[in-house]
Amino acid sequence: MQKGIKNKITQVMLEEDLPQLCVDVFLSQYEKMVAGEASVVREDEVKPVSNVVDLESLPDFSAKGEAVLNQSVMIKLNGGLGTGMGLEKAKSLLKAKNRLSFLDIIVKQVISQRDSFKSDLPLVFMNSFSTESDTTKVLEQFPELEQGQKGVSLTFVQNKVPKILLENKQAAEWPKDPSKVWCPPGHGDIYTALQTSGVLDQLLEQGIKYAFISNSDNLGASMDLSVLGYFAEQDASFMMEVADRTAADRKGGHLAESVDGGLLLRESAQCHADDVDSFQDITKYKYFNTNNLWIRLDRLKQHLNENNGIVNLPLIQNKKTLDPRDSTTPEVIQMETAMGSAIANFKDSIAIRIPKSRFVPIKTTNELLGLWSNAFILDDQSLVAINPERQVGYIVVSLDSKYYKKIDDLEARFPDGVPDLLECQKLTITGDVKFGANITLIGNVVINNKSDAQLLIKDGSVIENQTIAF
Repeated sequence: MQKGIKNKITQVMLEEDLPQLCVDVFLSQYEKMVAGEASVVREDEVKPVSNVVDLESLPDFSAKGEAVLNQSVMIKLNGGLGTGMGLEKAKSLLKAKNRLSFLDIIVKQVISQRDSFKSDLPLVFMNSFSTESDTTKVLEQFPELEQGQKGVSLTFVQNKVPKILLENKQAAEWPKDPSKVWCPPGHGDIYTALQTSGVLDQLLEQGIKYAFISNSDNLGASMDLSVLGYFAEQDASFMMEVADRTAADRKGGHLAESVDGGLLLRESAQCHADDVDSFQDITKYKYFNTNNLWIRLDRLKQHLNENNGIVNLPLIQNKKTLDPRDSTTPEVIQMETAMGSAIANFKDSIAIRIPKSRFVPIKTTNELLGLWSNAFILDDQSLVAINPERQVGYIVVSLDSKYYKKIDDLEARFPDGVPDLLECQKLTITGDVKFGANITLIGNVVINNKSDAQLLIKDGSVIENQTIAF
């Protein structure tokens, strides 16, 4: 029975012109799923990490970084559509700062570094089928990008994989809308897509060894020469940038050490019910993965050659309905992997604790409003930074998702621009509130509109450490 199902899966994937390696990788994950592999990591199999260096306490390795910059590449994960914010295009095309999109800023960062250090630094985007077209149209507006690419493709496309019916573990079919039976395989697919696209070999042929991979919505993740230099100096195969877990991160995954001393990621889906308290102890397991990763490409190639082109990653099973917008459609399993889990495949992997400035992801309109404001600046190298005039650390914004979750709704409530948030520590808005022009918010500001009518904050208002209820 299982052999027949696997043959059918192979057939439908090859009919979609997916590479044989993609099929092989998917079937290896499928076998884990039908065998009941839950990828659970028990508490007695791990321990807290014993050696994570702090970037801010290290000496400056920029000279070493500059020396190997010509052997480096910056890869951005760019497959997201930003549907959570109401977008139907690549999230990186969203305006981020100074009327520039995330994509514009990333390109300008790389061009600036090339100019500053008289160096080639290829920039490569891993797109999804949904973002490839939009992204390439924008990149065509920067013909100067090709000058430092060394013949390496600017983009490659991650694969897609079939959804599996929960009931019988067969590949889903949906003649009414065949596109619904496919899903992205998670960013762990980067190891497959680098091979099948030919980009891995292109990079290696140009003598490029050091790859920095990060999310396109994290503008703090620049090619930092000191971090690059440290990675090169350590001669490690894999390095993960980690940050401190806070109370808000208790339920998320964390970095840990196996009993034999190797590093691994333990996600919440891998936590046994009996181990929840320990898993959520942020004083014990102190660090989370920022998805800023550094990989030695020559070592990756060697690992792939030794393992039939496959990086063994823990399986993530997401149970959803075939059409996410229609709860009456059949239940399916979407099988995914995470690229950071590859840390366990290299015995010489290391981790480095980074400051908040290198991890500024924009996942919701809360963070986006803060980024739009004067709490952040874009410096002359197109790097996002806290405004140097700001004395109160990172701003925390909490917006009522009913009225501010979508970009269009957010913009409609700030038609004259974002208030002055330079001295604002925390902004909390509940209910429907619209802001006028030239508004200043200072300290901890809470605006709570419990009425059905929209509350208007008048032009020129200054609100300092106040709770406004309406």
